[in-house]
Amino acid sequence: MRKMLGLVLTLMCASSVLALDNDDSIVRWKNVAGVITAPGVDNPVGGIHAGAGPWSVRSGRAQVNLATGATFFDVGGLVLNGSNSSGTPGPVTAVTGTLVCHAGSTTVIVLDTVPVSLNVHGDAHFAGQIAGVSAACNNPVFLIRIATPAGAAGRWITRGTQRFIGYDEK
Repeated sequence: MRKMLGLVLTLMCASSVLALDNDDSIVRWKNVAGVITAPGVDNPVGGIHAGAGPWSVRSGRAQVNLATGATFFDVGGLVLNGSNSSGTPGPVTAVTGTLVCHAGSTTVIVLDTVPVSLNVHGDAHFAGQIAGVSAACNNPVFLIRIATPAGAAGRWITRGTQRFIGYDEK
């Protein structure tokens, strides 16, 4: 029943965002890719540190409406590459979606979703709001970050790829 309710809420949020067809306030990432880093090597984005090792992803996507804050993301098969936890999410049991505005500038703004569960297969889904989003969000980047365990919280482990503004894939 919870899965059905989650699916219905996800579809409702996605459909409300889709109703704004060709709206330049919509930013989509058609895919997500795991952080590619060697253990102990950092690759920060917007001042956010990378996960402590490499992660891979089977599938994923994200979407943010910069006018309303409506946000959707899903990720499937988010797992570690290497260590004794290879092929699993290891100790990570929850993730947060993060919109980074003005990436690469000195005025970076970081906005998060609430944490959502990451299951043992590395699947997580979110449909809801990010508070404080602005249409003036330049060079937006979407990250998925560790929410738990606390010792790794805040590190990014995947990012959105193939970014499109509006619905015209130009």
